[in-house]
Amino acid sequence: MARVLIVGAGLTGSLCACLLRREMPDKVKLVVWDKARGSGGRMSTSRNPDNASSLVDLGAQYISASSYYAQSHRSFYEELLAHGVLEPLDAPVEGMLDKAGTINYVTPLGMSSIVKHFLKESAGAELFFNRHVTSLFQKGASWEVHRKGGEWEEFDAVVLTMPVPQILQLQGDLGKLLSASQKELLETVSYSSRYALGLFYPPAAHIDVPWAVNYVANNACIRYIAIDDRKRSRESPDCGPSMVVHTSVPFGLQHLEQDKEAVQPLILEELNKLLPGLPQPRSVKCHKWRYSQVLASVPDCPGQMTLHAKPPLVCGGDGFIHSNFDGCVESALRVFDVLKASL
Repeated sequence: MARVLIVGAGLTGSLCACLLRREMPDKVKLVVWDKARGSGGRMSTSRNPDNASSLVDLGAQYISASSYYAQSHRSFYEELLAHGVLEPLDAPVEGMLDKAGTINYVTPLGMSSIVKHFLKESAGAELFFNRHVTSLFQKGASWEVHRKGGEWEEFDAVVLTMPVPQILQLQGDLGKLLSASQKELLETVSYSSRYALGLFYPPAAHIDVPWAVNYVANNACIRYIAIDDRKRSRESPDCGPSMVVHTSVPFGLQHLEQDKEAVQPLILEELNKLLPGLPQPRSVKCHKWRYSQVLASVPDCPGQMTLHAKPPLVCGGDGFIHSNFDGCVESALRVFDVLKASL
């Protein structure tokens, strides 16, 4: 039985694990590592420290299915809808630029619930957090994978789903495995950077705006605001409202190397100018997304890049196709095809 390591417990990694478990249950032993404290990746959901029922999505906000992907990925959409992971977005949105035929979905339990669903469907996979991969070495027909602050382990196949710049930072044999053309292609990948604020308000608080989501135009600091519980149609007087704020890309880039503690007051000050009279939040969480949305993916890439065939070393994620839910799904499918043929 082949021991397969998937690095990254985001959407691509979790769906890849799910596909391997469903299609090759007797051929692979799955291990998933993530350097964070929990699953989700850029589908990150944060909970109110005073009330676990109150949520904010700090990363991806909703799923937009084009008519093409609604059909080609129909089985995944139907599965998530049937399990109550997805629901249609019915809340009022201001400023959204939508293409004809696009269907938008929200997650009643937060965006991370999509990743958690696929990890749950990967029953038997060993899932470990706080495991930061630092280097890989080829040892005959296997990979020796080293991590920060822990012992190395050996695997028959490795899948890398972290952002492309983090793949390029890996030490060991990776530099020797990458051809000059592959390295050049990987170095063309770029990401936007931004800050996200999650604000949790007391039960008696009321946010008096007519929308659930607002794309802010002509503001140097803030690009997006959502009354998050309203966006998910889960308003409750017992929880109090929750809000998420995403900064503009230029603001994120300008303040990228600053501490979050220094940037948070700047965002809050601008938020109170945009929405005067906001109640005082009970708690605030600030998150820096160094790698937010993919601005430029690997050119002409089918969703994966195989760095080594035997033993398999495969890269996947939205950096190898395009930045959204369907990009990650397509990448997971292509990575699975490579592993299925190899193993």
